[in-house]
Amino acid sequence: MNAQGQPEPFHLYSMRQAIEEGFIMDVLQNYTTYKTYFQISKAIADDPKINTKKASRAIARFLSLHPHNLAQKTEVIIEHFRQCVMYKIGGKAKAMVVTASRPHVVRYKEEFDNYLKKQGYVDIKALVAFTSFTDRETAIKYTEYDINGFGERELPEKFETGEYQLLIVADKYQTGFDQPLLHTMYVDKKLSGVKAVQTLSRLNRTCSGKEDTFVLDFANEEQEIIDAFQPYYEQTTLASTTDPNRLYDLKNRLDGYQIIWTSEVDAFAQVFFKSQAKANKRDHSRLHSLVDPAVDRFKGLSEEQQDEFKNSLTAFIRLYAFLSQIMPFVDEALEKFYAFTRLLQTKLPKRSQSEVFKLTDEVALEYYRLEKIREGRIILEKSTESHLQPITEAGIPREKETQAKLSEIIDILNQRFRTDFTEADKYFFSQIEEALVQDEILSQQAKSNSIQNFKYGFENIFLTKLIERMDLNQDIFAKIIDDKEFGGAVKDWILEKVYRRLTQNSSGSSH
Repeated sequence: MNAQGQPEPFHLYSMRQAIEEGFIMDVLQNYTTYKTYFQISKAIADDPKINTKKASRAIARFLSLHPHNLAQKTEVIIEHFRQCVMYKIGGKAKAMVVTASRPHVVRYKEEFDNYLKKQGYVDIKALVAFTSFTDRETAIKYTEYDINGFGERELPEKFETGEYQLLIVADKYQTGFDQPLLHTMYVDKKLSGVKAVQTLSRLNRTCSGKEDTFVLDFANEEQEIIDAFQPYYEQTTLASTTDPNRLYDLKNRLDGYQIIWTSEVDAFAQVFFKSQAKANKRDHSRLHSLVDPAVDRFKGLSEEQQDEFKNSLTAFIRLYAFLSQIMPFVDEALEKFYAFTRLLQTKLPKRSQSEVFKLTDEVALEYYRLEKIREGRIILEKSTESHLQPITEAGIPREKETQAKLSEIIDILNQRFRTDFTEADKYFFSQIEEALVQDEILSQQAKSNSIQNFKYGFENIFLTKLIERMDLNQDIFAKIIDDKEFGGAVKDWILEKVYRRLTQNSSGSSH
């Protein structure tokens, strides 16, 4: 109660906090207006140092889009999706096109179908979502069923399959649509206030392998979006126009420390970008062994130099990730350097709580590796012009998300801590997690606490559940108890999973 005797929240859980704790994605991290998008993509295409794919240049060829020219926007959307989005999330990424009205949905669908047919693209299909209407000029009635070939109740399930990649909407599905595979949004509609937040937040659902999102906005200004999100964030920032040359400046700055050696980066790339057909179980340990010398050299820096190096490393990784969302550019040296630094960043010594090692960092890196293999973009040996071949649709793993995540975690634990746990050991982790989710005390605590407060009560119960099941797997039990770093990594990972499940169950049961 406040001074006036009125109820008020005792804990404000901001969108920013939810993002930092990994429960939702930051949809503003890679938000860009078309004006900014064009400036960056043109700078990339025009830069003689950056080797862009020939097809990529089509993205940058419109100096200005006519506001009513849907054909131009359609080309930009489809080419961007093909080159920058469709390989995300293990090749399962999807996008939403938000239009200004129901007639615009129909017109966009016609333009999409025409362009896809003209280009001979058979790997992209679009669906529509709108409430039925009758065109005032033609008196023609339009329904979802007539265009999609099935009713609206089937749409969410159909869209989740690998058959469809794009969803074109008007007001429908801008709110309340829960599809974690949504990665990118193309906005061609004026948005403001709560409507802007609700619409862009369609992208914020998390899933295994989803490490970022992207918004290309044809209709709004950056400040309008900042103003809309500000009440829900503790701080709101958007990426402004960026000079691609800054990427090279950051790399040169990192090179100056002589921590990262080109010979080690090249050796790392030979393993990292190896085709899956040639991959073997020793690759993970080989990758770590190639990065370890750089970690040792880093430890020889003063604390001030370590902080400066980390800041430059983080800036490089974030900028590269952002620019690659705008346009796929192929600079072999940068691509290999980026992959190397992604793993290096996870292995550098941590001094603050904000830098704690997260298993999900390396899960994300593995998805990035598979994405690059699937794209077939990296040329490993110029002399023989050997290209990695894109993986076929039949070769894309279709495991359930939870099973894939556990397998990846087991692999990462083995590499990080030199253990030799097997696929069978994942069931021990599953049993611990399930026992914690079923615990009534934890269930109540999760409903009324942030994850930071929840973890205090979690630790004792986690240990109790572990001891109760020690006979089921004494190797894992001993490792968790004896190795504090390993035990901490496992506990934090299970903590996040349990809290996420309990809070999702709570929110789901309240409706």
